[in-house]
Amino acid sequence: MEHTYQYAWIIPFVPLPVPVLIGVGLLLFPSPTKRLRRMWAFKSVLLLSIAMILSINLSIQQINSSSIYQYVWSWIITNDFSLELGYLIDPLTSIMLILITTVGIMILIYSDNYMSHDQGYLRFFAYMSFFSTSMLGLVISSNLIQIYIFWELVGMCSYLLIGFWFMRPVAANACEKAFVTNRVGDFGLLLGILGFYWITGSFEFRDMFEIFKNLIYNNEVNLLFVIFCAVLLFAGAVAKSAQFPLHVWLPDAMEGPTPISALIHAATMVAAGIFLVARLLPLFTVIPYIMNLISFIGIITVFLGATLALAQKDIKRGLAYSTMSQLGYMMLALGMGSYRTALFHLITHAYSKALLFLGSGSVIHAMETVVGYSPEKSQNMVFMGGLTKHVPITKNAFLLGTLSLCGIPPLACFWSKDEILNDTWLYSPIFALIAWSTAGLTAFYMFRIYLLTFEGHLNVYFKNYNGKTSTHSISLWGKGNSKNIKKNIWLLMNNNETLKKKKTYRIDENVRQITRPFITISHFGNKTKHSYPYESDNTMLFPLLVLFLFTLCIGSIGIPFNQEGMDLDVLSKWLTPSINLLHQNSKNYLDWSEFGKDAIFSVSIAYFGIFIALFLYKPVYSSFQNLDFINSFVKIGSKRYFWDKMINIIYNWSDSRGYIDVFYARSLTRGIRELAELTDFFDRRVIDGITNVVGILSFFLGESVKYVGGGRVSSYLLLYSSCLLIFLLIYYFLSILF
Repeated sequence: MEHTYQYAWIIPFVPLPVPVLIGVGLLLFPSPTKRLRRMWAFKSVLLLSIAMILSINLSIQQINSSSIYQYVWSWIITNDFSLELGYLIDPLTSIMLILITTVGIMILIYSDNYMSHDQGYLRFFAYMSFFSTSMLGLVISSNLIQIYIFWELVGMCSYLLIGFWFMRPVAANACEKAFVTNRVGDFGLLLGILGFYWITGSFEFRDMFEIFKNLIYNNEVNLLFVIFCAVLLFAGAVAKSAQFPLHVWLPDAMEGPTPISALIHAATMVAAGIFLVARLLPLFTVIPYIMNLISFIGIITVFLGATLALAQKDIKRGLAYSTMSQLGYMMLALGMGSYRTALFHLITHAYSKALLFLGSGSVIHAMETVVGYSPEKSQNMVFMGGLTKHVPITKNAFLLGTLSLCGIPPLACFWSKDEILNDTWLYSPIFALIAWSTAGLTAFYMFRIYLLTFEGHLNVYFKNYNGKTSTHSISLWGKGNSKNIKKNIWLLMNNNETLKKKKTYRIDENVRQITRPFITISHFGNKTKHSYPYESDNTMLFPLLVLFLFTLCIGSIGIPFNQEGMDLDVLSKWLTPSINLLHQNSKNYLDWSEFGKDAIFSVSIAYFGIFIALFLYKPVYSSFQNLDFINSFVKIGSKRYFWDKMINIIYNWSDSRGYIDVFYARSLTRGIRELAELTDFFDRRVIDGITNVVGILSFFLGESVKYVGGGRVSSYLLLYSSCLLIFLLIYYFLSILF
């Protein structure tokens, strides 16, 4: 077993040969490297699969032994300072290794077909493999300095991946925004690392935890300084995991290719902040103020992310705000001290959200091939709908991920999310009300995304018999004003009759089979256009099916089973060493009757959110149009006006991102720009002005003196006497006055 641990350091470096060889190949042999470009996808998947096998073997050893292994070697040694490098193998590390490798493999397989038409195919896989190396190195690090090195590498890779299509100004601005926002948190993280080294004299986690606890218990350290340093450490996690108020980069990160969005939002970059807080939790638990701050930031992010997702039209941005909200749940659980529950939700959410993002990518891939469809419209749910018959596998996979994220049993996220909701009641009733109401909002906006994308009538562009292009796009939100909302609600109520009057082009299944292309290297550079969307190829559907199974079954690791008279689940047994380090109880007893009662409330509020989404966005057929509640809903009056105003306020809040970006633009961005302009003016006009004036005066003085020097002593004596007389007169008058 120890022999296996000794070679764990190999895992982060397994994917590294791919970016190195691609770079060397493009530099020395560009033509053969580009000609054999599909080979690099196979190598990327193969190497990451090797890393996955090593990680699984390591995790099995971890579960069986229930121990923590650390190996370090000296890097810098002086009389006053020493720095070591190494790796730490504990339950948190093994869980993250499996998540990163399994999700990463699925995304790489998916990307082979998704990016097959792109000219940056090789660059894409080089970035992805280097990103995997950076993330694996981060989670296996044994000290804060080593984590910070890989932390910055992850940030650099995310900058390159988000701005992958850097020729598009929107993508270039998005990667800059992500980079700058994360630099704010990273600067705080660096200061916090240096602060705790000053306090404890060590960067190693185990030594730092032990020394710090002794200092706190013996009251040998300034508490205010400790709190300040802990807040700085937490700032790094806030930025990386898109927690309020440094969450603004996350929706703009959707400008990158969809596989990158899945990679960032599932189990890698945004999970790094959760990982850091979980790793430093023994440090934070000693400081109750920090634990309260973590839970407070978490609950704000939970609710804010859900409200901002309510009216998003871009399918990927809606999922991005969903990620933000779910990461808030994890942060809330860590702030409450629910270490096991937070990691449980991290696992279940990773597979469910990867399934959703890859499903959205399959939809976008299908929509981009429709004739007359621009890339901007391929992600806009307003121009979608009725895709069930055309992408049935994608639809079923997306539906399962949606149900899981809503918390519907027995899917993965139900088990973890329900535990977080139950723990909030014990921690704070106010937090519990917010968390439970957000669970209903989650069900609403997730089913809104599903219904607008897959259900109803086909909203994509099709050619009528007269050659004109028409679209049947009905959205409750409209353009955000009461007039359009009234019109769109009426259209929703009369959707069936309105669409019957539209003459659309019928699709022949035989034509579908004939015209569908097989994308090969010969199609490199563009996508063949069609008159209708179609299901993705098998290389894109295979990862969806694998993640489908994970979403269906992964929640079972947190379900207690009877072992020697005790109800103990696999996850609790796995996390026993870390839980013991936190001085918590690793035995997870479960009263099934009490669990059932709690689950009824959580599932009920999820179904309530689904019902509201179905009521507002599901096409209403003629058999329902005479019901009283529909007539009362559309009746014009004071109540209707009130609801219109409320919907308008909610829409504007969500569509404007809570006005937070506007606030930052007007206060921080504009303020920093004005300060820079003022500094530039002071530098050019004052600092440079003084220097220039001194130079000009010296020039004129020198020129004046040049003409005085004629070589005659009598002239020098006259000038000297005149100046002396002037100074004496000035001195005389000043002495009289004062």
